[in-house]
Amino acid sequence: MSVTTGTRVPQEERTRAMRQRLLEATVECLVDSGWSGTSTTLVSQRAGVSRGAQLHHFPSKNDLVLAAVGHLAEVRGEELRQAAAALPDGPRRTRAVLQMLADHFTSPVFTAALELWVAARTDPALHEALAPLEQRIGRETHRWTVELLGADEARPGVRELVQSTLDLVRGLGLANTITDDAARRARILDEWARVLDDRLGPAAPERARRDAPAGPAGEEAAR
Repeated sequence: MSVTTGTRVPQEERTRAMRQRLLEATVECLVDSGWSGTSTTLVSQRAGVSRGAQLHHFPSKNDLVLAAVGHLAEVRGEELRQAAAALPDGPRRTRAVLQMLADHFTSPVFTAALELWVAARTDPALHEALAPLEQRIGRETHRWTVELLGADEARPGVRELVQSTLDLVRGLGLANTITDDAARRARILDEWARVLDDRLGPAAPERARRDAPAGPAGEEAAR
C-alpha cells in the first residue's frame, strides 16, 4: 500500500500569508466602507479568516489598523516604483511624471490612506503611528520626484517648486474623492508641465535619465 504525503506549508509561512490577507482586507474595507464602516468582523469575513484567527493576530481594530498603516506604506511605495520604471524619456517626460503622481493620488490605496488621515486627527494612538510613516513617505516621494524630473535643488526656488508639485497632485486627488475630476485635472497637469519645463530648464530631461531610481532594490517605501 502506498502512502501519499502532502506537502505541508511551514507554520511561519501560513502565519505570514494569513496576516497578509488580513492587512489587504483592511485596506479594501477602508476604501469601500471608510474608517467608520471598517470593523474586525468585516475584515475577517473579507479575508476569509475565522474570527478567532483574526483576534489571535490582531486583538483589536486599533492593532489591525496600525499594522495596516505599515502595509499601506509598502503598497504605495511599490505602486510608485512600478510606475516610475515605465516612464518615457524625451519631451513628454515631465507630463508623464505628473500623470504618474496624479494616478497615485487618485488610486484606491490613497483613498485608504486618506481615511486614516481623517481618523488620526482625533485618535492619538493612530496619529502617533501614522505621523512618522507619512513624514518618511513624504520625504521619499519628494526625493523621487526630484530625481524623476531631473530637478536641481541647488538652484533657488526649485525645492519649493517640487513641493508645490506634490501639493498640487495631492490636492487634485482630494478633489477626486468627491467627483470625477479627470478632465479638469488633465488640463491643470498640462499647464503645470509647461511651468516645470520652463522653470527646471533644458538640462532636466538628461538629469532625469541619469538619476532616475533603478527599481525596488535598496529602496524603501515611497509615497
